[in-house]
Amino acid sequence: MRNRASLLAAVVTTLAVSHVSAADLPGKGITVQPIQSTIAEETFQTLIVSRALEKLGYQVSKPSEVDYNVGYTSIAAGDATFTAVNWQPLHDDMYKAAGGDQKLYRQGTYVTGAAQGYLIDKKTAEKYHITNIEQLKDPKIASLFDANGDGKADMTGCTPGWGCEAVINHQNSGLRSQ
Repeated sequence: MRNRASLLAAVVTTLAVSHVSAADLPGKGITVQPIQSTIAEETFQTLIVSRALEKLGYQVSKPSEVDYNVGYTSIAAGDATFTAVNWQPLHDDMYKAAGGDQKLYRQGTYVTGAAQGYLIDKKTAEKYHITNIEQLKDPKIASLFDANGDGKADMTGCTPGWGCEAVINHQNSGLRSQ
């Protein structure tokens, strides 16, 4: 992953702009409105970009927490200025729906190689030797996670509309045919 390299680049950029003279501040007199989701980990990226913008003279408002769909639409409409988070390809449909490259500009990467997956408690995994989602086809294993009595494992996934929803639905389609 390039997390550390991106963080280093962001810190170096922030330090570099701290030496800009007042006459060179491109953001002087301009207020920007950051947005982010309610996911706590995204605050860090938002703060890095906000601090760099402040060093460039911008007045940065307190970040608004919004759903990603609302965020992209708000930026495209001019009601917000930026988000420091854009998960590709998971957000591509939302990005396109808000106007895509015609209305929005995205550049750079903080995090690469992100993975998504499923999580169960270690005690259950070890006791029943659960190592992959395909094992939920076994009615005995599925019953361990069946809260509503329909004979299938119940799962909690990502927010509807997120790209991970399509991935989860695709992966689970084989499980539903049991």
